[in-house]
Amino acid sequence: MMMLQSKPLDALSHVRHAFFTREGGVSEGIYASLNGGQGSSDDPARVIENRRRMTEALKVADGHLVACYQIHSAEAVIAAAPWTRANAPRADAIVTATPGIAIGVSIADCGPVLFADAEARVVGAAHAGWKGAFTGILEATVAKMEELGAARARIVAAIGPLIRQSSYEVGPEFVIRFREADSMNIRYFAPSERSGHALFDLPGYIRARLGKIGVGTIDDLCCDTYAEENYFFSFRRSVHRNEPDYGRLIAAITLAE
Repeated sequence: MMMLQSKPLDALSHVRHAFFTREGGVSEGIYASLNGGQGSSDDPARVIENRRRMTEALKVADGHLVACYQIHSAEAVIAAAPWTRANAPRADAIVTATPGIAIGVSIADCGPVLFADAEARVVGAAHAGWKGAFTGILEATVAKMEELGAARARIVAAIGPLIRQSSYEVGPEFVIRFREADSMNIRYFAPSERSGHALFDLPGYIRARLGKIGVGTIDDLCCDTYAEENYFFSFRRSVHRNEPDYGRLIAAITLAE
């Protein structure tokens, strides 16, 4: 199994984390091989086995990897005990101060951001696509962590594999939305070969939002889900290929018991 790690997060005591790649699972075809997507059309038994392998890698008990029913929102929740897919909250970020629970997000181009305040022993995981980042999911995650005793100046945040600017073409209405919210947002767009379109810097935008609210350390793994097909699933790549579905990557973090 191949999983990526952030050096600043890895240096923290009592914290384990992983940005899982698509390698090391049992799924086949377009889902090959470590598809963690409970909302995908993959064989559920294979997804269950893939997620079991992830919990094993994170050294938590089977069933203790939890995720939300993601809705591209600015909603963050606190996890004090494991839950199932059936009763998962509708939100896009989870924080916890409970050891032994791995909190995770599923992505396939959107930005996975993992957070930790090792001193307060509080961790978080956010699913930050453009809509979530734009409407405040990162700020909501930090606020929930603070409810559990974290301090934003101590927080280490790591931006995992996501679609990078060279792969992320957007239309003029997208650019207008960001420019109307803040004229300085134009810096996150580069010219595209198609007239009226632009290339959006999602990781740059995420980093700026985190920096603005005073997150102490911000790391970026600099991986492109769209371009690096051998390692990552990509929703946009699947659309461009007219594929019926796509696998989901998992990013997760836990406090050691």
